[in-house]
Amino acid sequence: MNSNAPSVFDLSPSEKLQLVEDLWDDLASTPEDVPVHEWQKQELVRRKANLQANPAAGAAWEDVKQRVRSHYGR
Repeated sequence: MNSNAPSVFDLSPSEKLQLVEDLWDDLASTPEDVPVHEWQKQELVRRKANLQANPAAGAAWEDVKQRVRSHYGR
C-alpha cells in the first residue's frame, strides 16, 4: 500500500461525519443485506418477550430523549 495515499484519517471531522452518514445511509437502503448474529436475534426475542410481559417497564421515546438531553445538556 502506498504510504502517501490519502486516508480517511486525513479527513476533517466534518468530512468523517459525512462519510459515516453516507455509509450508514447505504447500509440502511438494504437492511436485508446487513448481517445479524444469532445472539442479536436471541436478544431481540428476549427483549420483546420482556416488554410483552411487563408493558409498563418500557419508556416512551420522547421521555428517553428528554432524559438523555437533560443529562448531557443537549
